[in-house]
Formats: sequence, structure tokens, C-alpha cells
Amino acid sequence: MILTDTPAARIEALAAAQKARFRTGETRPEAFRRTMLRRLDAALTNWEGRLCEALWEDLHKSREEAILTELSLIRGEIRQHLRHLHAWMRPEQRPTPMKLQPARSRIIAEPLGQALIVAPWNYPVQLLLNPLVGAISAGCTAVLKPSPHTPHVARVLEAMIAEIFDEEYVAVVQGGREVNTQLFARRWDVIFFTGSPALGRVVMSAAAQHLTPVILELGGKSPCIVDRGADLRIAARRIAWGKTINAGQTCVAPDYLLIHRTLREEFVTAYAEAVRAFHGENPRKSPHYARMVDERAFERVANYLSQGRILFGGETDTEERYIAPTLLGDVDPAAPVMQEEIFGPVLPVLTFDTTDEVVEFVTAREKPLALYYFGPEKQGQEILARTSSGGACLNDTVAQIANDRMPFGGVGHSGMGRYHGRESFEAFSHRRSVLESAGRIDLPFRYPPYRWFRWVKKIL
Repeated sequence: MILTDTPAARIEALAAAQKARFRTGETRPEAFRRTMLRRLDAALTNWEGRLCEALWEDLHKSREEAILTELSLIRGEIRQHLRHLHAWMRPEQRPTPMKLQPARSRIIAEPLGQALIVAPWNYPVQLLLNPLVGAISAGCTAVLKPSPHTPHVARVLEAMIAEIFDEEYVAVVQGGREVNTQLFARRWDVIFFTGSPALGRVVMSAAAQHLTPVILELGGKSPCIVDRGADLRIAARRIAWGKTINAGQTCVAPDYLLIHRTLREEFVTAYAEAVRAFHGENPRKSPHYARMVDERAFERVANYLSQGRILFGGETDTEERYIAPTLLGDVDPAAPVMQEEIFGPVLPVLTFDTTDEVVEFVTAREKPLALYYFGPEKQGQEILARTSSGGACLNDTVAQIANDRMPFGGVGHSGMGRYHGRESFEAFSHRRSVLESAGRIDLPFRYPPYRWFRWVKKIL
């Protein structure tokens, strides 16, 4: 399926219509926001079958995985916003210093306005609609741009959004890089972008022309550390799950493994057992094992297989865009597989002798989106204290993204800004400081010629 680019004139018309709609103030009342959130929630139920079918067409993603990693996360986010929206919208009272009395101080959350949300292809439903929940909750309008690499999903999302929202409020535009260029060249009130660090730089550069605030959810090479004292069976099972879900095409998937030298062989055996338990002897026949999104992605990840010794897996099928879950040993840290985000089911395995080596290796590289540690909790806390990452798990992988009560986001090279729960509401809001001075009392000490300044100075 090939998507047709949305014409530039159409994009301009949509943006102008949404700008006019926002200025009416219609999107601001709490009742309106709640109605729109419930409408989106109902649509996820009504369109569940079509969304799951589209995810299967584009990514070979099973219905169970689609619900687990895409639809359920959006529904959880909606429930969280409906539960807390009133409290988040309530003005926050702040104390007023004596020098400004008589007055009251408060902070009000106001919508930023027109939002542009650009999603990637790996979780094309969740990563488009989860930010939309925040935009609706904050009272914004939104233009949504799905990825052209998952065209079946993009078409279904376009039809669903058109059915439940007026285009002057929320609309979908389609296309590739040329459309992205047009979108980023326009002035928006906020841009929410999920993608690679390279494209994040492009977005940030374009947004700088208009001083537009950006939320950039990027990626990077997320390390996974397995130390002495770890339960290897559980560690292997959770790492295999985090690395093979969506065939490794997950921004927070473990990107490389650092394992204590004495544990490597035992871990390889446990990892192989975990993969067989999930997907059988031949994962290609598993109904729950996804495929690479396109031929280009397949070729890129398949090329990594020659950059080390295959410890497990390694099978490929070009026609099906299939790459088996693979452990890769004897890897040169300078090789491309250790320099580029893999975004596939290949996991390089490196060994260490001391945790100082681990810290040195991790901190010598860009700050990752996630960091995973398996081993004694005290040792894990020490690793966390000496490193930096967008998020982290001790004795688990990927699960941090499923907690909608915690913010999700990167740091440094892996992104900026956070969302999920209240942070989603705040990502699309401006916290406006308001000072209300008494209207009938006007103390003279602030005005020239500054009489009594000797006493006034003491309270400044």
C-alpha cells in the first residue's frame, strides 16, 4: 500500500482552521476535554479489530501484542487523565511575599494551542495517540502525522480520527519527508516528535526558527547489565521478552548486553530456552513474533550478523523480512553494531569483570533512553547513581514504559521533555503565573521619590 501525500494547500487550510477553532476557546472547558477523551476511548474499542489487522499487515504484530503494547497503554492513559483532569486544571495557589502585599499569587495551566504530533513506525498507534491524549487533556488542537512506513495503520488511524473528531480540532495528514519538511517549516505552538536522534536534530533546528517548544522522544543504545547474584533464568526470560517484542523494534529495548564474564555461557543457554518457550523451536512460525518493518530495515539489521560470532539464532529470510532472535558474541566495541541503535532482535554480548568497567563503558557513550540492571539491588542502585539514562529498571526490562503514573522521556542524546500521566498534560500546557493585586489599596512605597526607603529596604 502506498500513501498519497497530503497536499501543501490542504495542510495550510487545516492549520488555519485549527488556529481559528482554538481562538474561539471551545477546547478549553473541562467538560469539552472530558467528552473528547471519552470519544477517543470509545473509538479504540470500536476500531480495535481494524487497528489490530492493520498492525498485523504492517508489522506481523499479533492481536495480543497489539493490545498489550499499543491499545491498552492508550486506554490506561485516558483513564488516568479522566481521573485527575479536574485536579490538574485547578489553579495552584502560591504564597505572596510581604513586599507585594496586598495580593494573591497563583499558577494556572493554559493550553499551548496548536500541536503537531509526529509518530514513528515501530508502535504506530500508541506513539501517535498517547501524546494526543495529553493534547486533548490540556485543551489543544492537534495535527497528527503517522509514519508512511506502516501505511495500513496510517490509513486506519486517518479514518478513525475523521470519524470521531472535526478536522478543525484534530486531523491526520499523510506523507513522507517532503510533508515532514512542510510541517516543520510552519509555526506551531508545540511539536511532539518521536523518532531517531538524527531526525530529532532536524525537528529542533526547524522549530528554532519560530522558537517553538519541542518534546523529543528519541532513542539510543540502551545497555543491559547482568551481574553476579542475578537470577539468570529470570534475567534471560525478561531480557528475551524485552528484546524480541516487536522483533526488537522498540526504542527502549535492550540494545547491548554487558554480562559478568563468569555468567556468559550459562546466560546464552537460558536465553535460548526463554526464546523457545515464547516462540517454539522456529520463531518464524510463531504467531507472536513480528517482522522487520521493510526491506531497508531488514538489510540494515541483517548486516549486523556478520560483525560478531553468533552464539544463538542468526537465521534470516529476506522474503519474509524475518530475523531470528540472535545473541552476538566477540563484538568489537568500535563496530557499527555497537555504534548505531540496532532496532532489531540482535543483541551483542560483551563481558566485564568489575562494575567500574561497566560504569566506564556506559558513561563514555551518549546518555541512553533506558538502562537495565540484573543483580543485587544495592549494586544496582550504585550503578544508577553513577550513570544517567532517560529511565531505568532493576531486574526487569521495558516495563518502566507501562507505568502511566511515572513520566517517560529521554535525556541528552535520547531526548528532551517527558510525558505519560500528569507530565502529558503539562507537556501541552503553559504554567502561567498570575499575581492579583488589591484594586483599592495602593501603597506608595514603590513609587518615586521613594520615601521611607530606609525601612522598605529591609523587607525587599
